[in-house]
Amino acid sequence: MSNNSDTGSDQSGVLNAHSIEEIDHWLTRYPADQKQSAVLAALRAAQHQNDGYLTVDLMDAVADKLEMSKIAVYEVASFYSMYETEPVGRHCVAICTNISCMLMGSETIVNHVEKKYGIKLGESTSDGKIYLKVEEECLAGCDGGPMMQVDHVYHMKLTPEKVDKILDALE
Repeated sequence: MSNNSDTGSDQSGVLNAHSIEEIDHWLTRYPADQKQSAVLAALRAAQHQNDGYLTVDLMDAVADKLEMSKIAVYEVASFYSMYETEPVGRHCVAICTNISCMLMGSETIVNHVEKKYGIKLGESTSDGKIYLKVEEECLAGCDGGPMMQVDHVYHMKLTPEKVDKILDALE
């Protein structure tokens, strides 16, 4: 990633119409002089348009749209676990491994998914179908552990059999 803090380059055409519409929607929620407040939503929209990961061009376009320095956008994208800066599988699977879920058997779920797909945390299947996100500290579903999030949908009180049914149904 570039360390360029310039916000003046033209990134038109990088963000698609849907992403621009989504970002513009979020911009209405903040004062005009606080555009950077929409950075999380803007990065989410940009990542969604690009099959689940952010490129430097997309992050630069977000910076331009929000009138932010490029490095500030890179910092946000690299800090939060919800953003990927490398290609990943089509379906993002995040298994909570925090203490509550761990005590309820999340290690069994992680081991099951790794064995089933022949991948480790942080890897994608060779066919690009599943991305097993690096350990999630907490997904805020502590009352339903072990739990996982698949493409932003929560699944709770998991067993290996339930996991198979959920993941086997993905296209």
